Amino acid sequence: MIERIYPAGSPIPRGPYSPAVRAGDFIFVAGQGPIDPKVNDFSYGDIQHETRLTLNNIRLILEAAGATMTDVVKCSVFLRDGRDFGAMNEVYAEFFGENKPARTTVEAKFANPLMKVEIDCIAYKPRS
Repeated sequence: MIERIYPAGSPIPRGPYSPAVRAGDFIFVAGQGPIDPKVNDFSYGDIQHETRLTLNNIRLILEAAGATMTDVVKCSVFLRDGRDFGAMNEVYAEFFGENKPARTTVEAKFANPLMKVEIDCIAYKPRS
């Protein structure tokens, strides 16, 4: 069974995609960026601000799907500037601590040239 998830209180997609899709016991979270869900608009700042906001959005989406950050098995991190890796990584570690998922981090050019980071993930949470 496939379920498309549109959590209340999370950023509204800006394109033809679902914020998350549950397929069986896996939850696929679409790429999230530094969008403040309270105003549903971008909130630019330094890489740590944008990373924290992005990961908070992922957490909101996972919670709506019945999962937590500890259920994340894989993340992909996209950085506008690879030199931001260290500062991004500090915030990233705050969210995952000892429950480190597999991860890929790459430097990328974004359609929105002001964004510094985008993160997507896959979580595994068996249905009860």
